Amino acid sequence: MYNPETDLIFPPRAIHALSTERGASWQELVGTVKKSGRNSLDETAFVLIMARLDACGTCNADSFRAMNGCTTCARQSLKRFRGSDEELVRLFQAAKGEVELYIQKKGH
Repeated sequence: MYNPETDLIFPPRAIHALSTERGASWQELVGTVKKSGRNSLDETAFVLIMARLDACGTCNADSFRAMNGCTTCARQSLKRFRGSDEELVRLFQAAKGEVELYIQKKGH
């Protein structure tokens, strides 16, 4: 079964749907990412942490996750995450550093 809400990796269009899934720190992070604009460093780092949390690399078209769609999968991943919102923010900051480093290496 094909779900048009399913992508190969966590889609940026699903970010807005995650803003109320956790506490204040998470909501602030999602708000910052939404304000940063398309293809920004913040958006790219956010996609990276969500792809890791959601295990997008192991998803396939026949999986239960794919049948439910990326937004539902991301919501479930955030609910199952046992760390704090602050830990999610730290994961985001680390991912942002990784993306910056990658961009710097590609630029040289």
